[in-house]
Amino acid sequence: MKKKPINMISASIVLFNENIETLKKTVKSFLSSPLEKKLYLIDNSPINSFETYFKDLEIEYIFVGRNIGFGVAHNLILNKIDSDFHLILNPDVEFNPTVIPNLIAELDKKPEVSFITPKVVYPNQDLQFVCRKHPTLLDVINRRFPFSKKLKLKNEYRNHDFNKSFHPEFIHGCFMLFKTKDLKELQGFDERYFLYMEDADICRKIDKLGKKILYYPKEKVIHQHQKGSSKSLKLFFRHTSSAIKYFLKWGFR
Repeated sequence: MKKKPINMISASIVLFNENIETLKKTVKSFLSSPLEKKLYLIDNSPINSFETYFKDLEIEYIFVGRNIGFGVAHNLILNKIDSDFHLILNPDVEFNPTVIPNLIAELDKKPEVSFITPKVVYPNQDLQFVCRKHPTLLDVINRRFPFSKKLKLKNEYRNHDFNKSFHPEFIHGCFMLFKTKDLKELQGFDERYFLYMEDADICRKIDKLGKKILYYPKEKVIHQHQKGSSKSLKLFFRHTSSAIKYFLKWGFR
């Protein structure tokens, strides 16, 4: 039996009608890591149009054939992975080969931390404010229908020095590098959410586990960040539905 290498990293990306050129860059970023690795591409698209692009021993392509949602799709491989670390990765993120090893080195030193996220920037290098307070009903309404700039700034830790590491309550989940054992103990994502709020929910579950999350700006990734729910009425209703489920579970404050 082959012995599992130390610091083996796995990752999962959920696909739904992605831009193939953007996705190729994300896959290349992950595969460029010098560690032993395995990438799972879980395809919720109605047509299998991606498999032929990703013929690699380090990739397992899973065609679902229908949109089962973000959390359910990531959870499909939860019982298959036996890595030390698992990366929940969006299909529109790019990063250098040293990012994952350096994040693992930092995460490995901190038994109290379940997942780590680097600095996240837009393609023009502007900072994305992925660190948040736990959502409240007022915060969610304010993000969709802005009425208080002060509330938004407080929710996004805007008074914090984002060149320094800290433990926010919630990190928006485009790049979440977990200790696999913690992700399994959390039982992955709550599958009641079809889209949106899964990352906020799992951060709440980490709190209940007595663990923390870490923002680590010494490493950086580039995220396209499409802001889908602000552009599509259907996605807006998806977001609203997930928010209702979240607040019924965790409370409105």
